[in-house]
Amino acid sequence: MPREDLVDHIITQWAKERPELDTSGFAVVGRLLILGRVLERRVKATLAGLDLELWAFDVLATLRRQGSPYELASGELSRAVLLSPGAMTNRVDRLEASGLVTRVVDPHDRRGVRVRLTAAGRVLVDRALGLRFDEATAAVESLPDRDRATLVRLLRKLGLALGD
Repeated sequence: MPREDLVDHIITQWAKERPELDTSGFAVVGRLLILGRVLERRVKATLAGLDLELWAFDVLATLRRQGSPYELASGELSRAVLLSPGAMTNRVDRLEASGLVTRVVDPHDRRGVRVRLTAAGRVLVDRALGLRFDEATAAVESLPDRDRATLVRLLRKLGLALGD
């Protein structure tokens, strides 16, 4: 029999205190929430070696994966990292002050601003990407390839159903 985890313990407690509750959804969601926190801590620890915060990595990586010239309109960038425009402005200000991004006038809309990765930003994010992907691989190494594929399929299905 598999070892029990924290969620099993919580479900056992609720079964005793409130046996009428359906805990089947919590059996999934509770684990996802706990794993999300654990995985986020692991990623933060990995990026800390580069003096890079997770939020900054998200913005830099989003720009990097666009391909040359590694830029997006401000609104596109905020949507891509699921932030409000105001929060994105604050983050871009901080990254720009660090020399990792720059703002450029949109050539198709003079009122628009695009955020572009600088050479220093590209060097940093490229170093971080290798570490980030290595950490992700290490995080799931206890799962055989077949289980990983099943988990990917199920998480995609759940994400799409919830409006991901």
